[in-house]
Formats: sequence, structure tokens, C-alpha cells
Amino acid sequence: MDKKRIVPKATFQRYPVYLKALRKLKKEGVDHIMSKELAEYVSIESTTIRRDFSFLGKLGKQGYGYNVDNLIQRFSEQLGMNFGEKIILVGCGNLGRALLNYNNWNHIVGEIVCAFDIHPENHENESVPVYPLSELSERMPEGCRIAILCITKDEQETVNLLVDNGIKGIVNFSMEHFWVPPGISVKDVDVVSSIQELVFEANAAPMDLWGQ
Repeated sequence: MDKKRIVPKATFQRYPVYLKALRKLKKEGVDHIMSKELAEYVSIESTTIRRDFSFLGKLGKQGYGYNVDNLIQRFSEQLGMNFGEKIILVGCGNLGRALLNYNNWNHIVGEIVCAFDIHPENHENESVPVYPLSELSERMPEGCRIAILCITKDEQETVNLLVDNGIKGIVNFSMEHFWVPPGISVKDVDVVSSIQELVFEANAAPMDLWGQ
């Protein structure tokens, strides 16, 4: 195998995009693809794709393109992804229910297998079992490492419970700050901040045009 080079952050952030597209292509029966074809599929320049792929070694063949199965394997290895990842959701309010109804990650990282809520009796018809939060220790799926947090109170106590039961990564939709010990990863999802950034960019765009 070709020696791997250090992958730049911007390139690494595009790898999940490629992997998602490749798995969709495989499902559609595509066994090989040219960089120009993939470029149209993911809306990324073919020159950028070839450069991104080059960090993983020599992957394509002249006139043949890239083998889809091989690319999936290489990107999976690079990203350390487990397609069977068991994910839990904590908090079945409006946002939590929306995520449960979606629960379709295109076989990229796994799926939500169960949820926890302080009022599970109100969620008997969800797509996955919803258990009392008080039973998290007993109901935690074996090997589960990732939790999605969609609660609006008792955040620190809930996070402590998750960490004590083996959770290593938290996708946080909560608006409150909480502490986690070293070795625990937290990805905050702040919709308001994202909207503020878009508003700023939208307002700035005309000024950029005038300055040209």
C-alpha cells in the first residue's frame, strides 16, 4: 500500500461527503466512477477530488477511474467509521422526535437504536423503543459509544450518567454548558449561531459585489 501523507483538515472534512456519495453509488449498482462523474455527484471540482484522493495513495487507473468498493474501504479506514454504530437519543421533545423520524444516515455511521425520556409513556409510537431515563444504565445498548442530547434541563446530571455508562461522544443540541472529563468528545449543534452566520454572510455579499 502507498504510504499515506498527512491529510489537511479541509481535505479530511470532505472525506465523509465522498464516502456518503460512494455508498449511495454502490447501492445504485455503480462499481467504478471517474473523478468528473463524482464531481457532478458531490458538487466538488474534479481537480479537488483527485488531490484529496491522492493523500490516500494511488487509488485510480487511467481510463478506468476509481473502484467504488476500494474507495469505500479506504475512506472507511481513514475515517475510522463503524457502519453499525449504535446511537442513543436522550430527550424526545419536538427536536428529538424529528431526529427519530429522520433516523436515516444513509448507512454512513449507524442508526439510533433507542431513546430515553423522562416521560416515555408519551412516546409509545416512535420508530425505536423509548425507555425511562432512570433506566438508562439497564437499557444501554451493548457497545454504544455515541449519544444525541436533546434536553432542556438537568444537562450536567444527564451527561454524567451518559459518561458513567460508556458514552464517549455526545452530539449536543442543548443550549446549556456542561463539563465532560478528558477523553469525551462533544459536538455542539447551535442552529441559532448558524442562522446568524448566514444572515451576516447574506448581508455582506452585496457589499462584496459593490467593491469589485
